[in-house]
Amino acid sequence: MDKVLVVAVHPDDETLGCGGTILKHISNGDNVSCVFVTSGNESQKIIVEKVAKAYGFESVFYLDVPELSLTDNSLNDVIPALAKVIKTVEPDVLYIPNRTDVHSDHRVVFEACLPFTKQFRYPFIKEVYMMEVLSETDFVPAISSLAFVPNTFVDITPFMEKKMEIMSLYDSEVMDEVYTRSDSSIRAQNRTRGSRIGVMYAEAFVQLMRIE
Repeated sequence: MDKVLVVAVHPDDETLGCGGTILKHISNGDNVSCVFVTSGNESQKIIVEKVAKAYGFESVFYLDVPELSLTDNSLNDVIPALAKVIKTVEPDVLYIPNRTDVHSDHRVVFEACLPFTKQFRYPFIKEVYMMEVLSETDFVPAISSLAFVPNTFVDITPFMEKKMEIMSLYDSEVMDEVYTRSDSSIRAQNRTRGSRIGVMYAEAFVQLMRIE
């Protein structure tokens, strides 16, 4: 049994980035916790509580950082706050935002997560993965050094419908069908990733660290 921690910059990042993988971990008997760096207003927190219950998270943490307020100067506050969560959960597996996402909050939180890849300080962490989040990762400028190039794919076919049910709880975040983060776009992304490994649906990650 693994202990898993998902670092979600905003509510819905956990579902867009690794919702099917979360469900697969839980199905395999793993304990999954989630930390929301920004958690929005009270109504959004109510939704997050419903989402957490739907997944069956072991623990949920809120850092309550205001959205769009994160800058490089925020690292002095965010790193200790995340470190406290890390030391509480002691995860074997860590999912974090992609380093080049369009949203600046994602990039800052990625930087805040880098210290946790120091094995001599956090020896319990064995695997670290960057997530792919629709409306953030897919809008990165077409510059090779910024590209999200996945090297890990997780078959989520049995969990796709449950992922979409949970995503529907974020009703204000789901877009019209012609846009990213719509029902059809989410399915299309996971279908494309699935075709890469010969399954119906998959989620893709960049593996930053794996210790056997």
